Amino acid sequence: MRLICKGICGTSLILAAGGAAAQSSVTLYGVADTFVQYLHNGGNHSFSERSGGSTGSQFGLKGNEDLGNGLKAVFDVESGFNVNNGTLFADTTTLFYRQSWVGLKDDTYGALTFGRQYQPSFWAVYFSDPFRGNEVLSPLAAADLAGITDKATLATQYISGRTSNAIVYTSPDMRGVHVYAMYALPATVTQPLPVTSGNMLDLAANYSGYGFYAGLGYQFQHGAKETAPLVPAMPNLLTTFSLVATEHFTSALAYRWGIVNFQFNYTYNKPNDVPADAVVAITPATKVPLSTFVHAFSIMQLGATIQATAVDTVEIAAIERDVRGVHDNTPGVQVGVDHNISKRTSFYMRAGYFKNNGSATMSWPGVTGVTAGSKQVLAVLGMTHRF
Repeated sequence: MRLICKGICGTSLILAAGGAAAQSSVTLYGVADTFVQYLHNGGNHSFSERSGGSTGSQFGLKGNEDLGNGLKAVFDVESGFNVNNGTLFADTTTLFYRQSWVGLKDDTYGALTFGRQYQPSFWAVYFSDPFRGNEVLSPLAAADLAGITDKATLATQYISGRTSNAIVYTSPDMRGVHVYAMYALPATVTQPLPVTSGNMLDLAANYSGYGFYAGLGYQFQHGAKETAPLVPAMPNLLTTFSLVATEHFTSALAYRWGIVNFQFNYTYNKPNDVPADAVVAITPATKVPLSTFVHAFSIMQLGATIQATAVDTVEIAAIERDVRGVHDNTPGVQVGVDHNISKRTSFYMRAGYFKNNGSATMSWPGVTGVTAGSKQVLAVLGMTHRF
């Protein structure tokens, strides 16, 4: 009996020691965000209820296991959804659209992670956007995603913010400096449009300290394939065409002075030269030069975030998207107010204006029916709850 007791006690001590050396934790987190929207869109007026206007509605699981000597196993899986109707956000075929990765993190050497992740160039520019790169109501996101509809840049790739099949290195904090490096293998998505991406390289660095922020990013996307409607009068006629290999140069600055954080960012998107004989076959009898859809474009944004009171934040942004080689440009402005009623719950307001010139069709993400040369006016009231 004494031998059995000693064996049980010894086993318990071993398990306890193992638990102390390899502690782990998992956290459930999320955001529920919805808003009511008024939109004046090229002469048409509409009211709607949408989701994710301040922070994308999401739920996720993240965790880590302490492996000892400063090394941890880490993971994060994060889903986006629409509060107003319960559907998945952006891609109804993907449960963890926002993030899905696992890897190792070392206190001294940084983290190496694998899966669907944020791109380094996103982290370079994120802190310089008053609206935090929000996928629904950020003017910066609107300007970037305009490539989905702008005919002059359809084949010039844009920075999508997240990438599947990615390997990412993130350095530790080096006196305010962070370095990011990513290489992503090809991936295929079906929504919002069928796209097969090529390999991608993304490098970025940022610095934050003494009220100052600076970020730089470089991304190179290899050629890809996309299927989209190219004839407005025939939206069901889908055409598969090449996306040209594209370089993206990103820079960002911010400086906090008292209650005001001044912010600036600039992105230049440069496609590779297109072969003279490259064409897009819209129908067997209709062929258009690929160069029609390939133009360099830039995005410049100047803004400020103002901590008006302990519970009130004001955001202001002026933006312009310019397409080189054609007379397409879109200036815009947006203001916002966030009022916190607790640590987890807030109300917000957004009001914005875009004016498309030439054949530009920039609009807030998720807004359809934009006509070339149109103007848009948007106003929303919303609520965000974090859990």
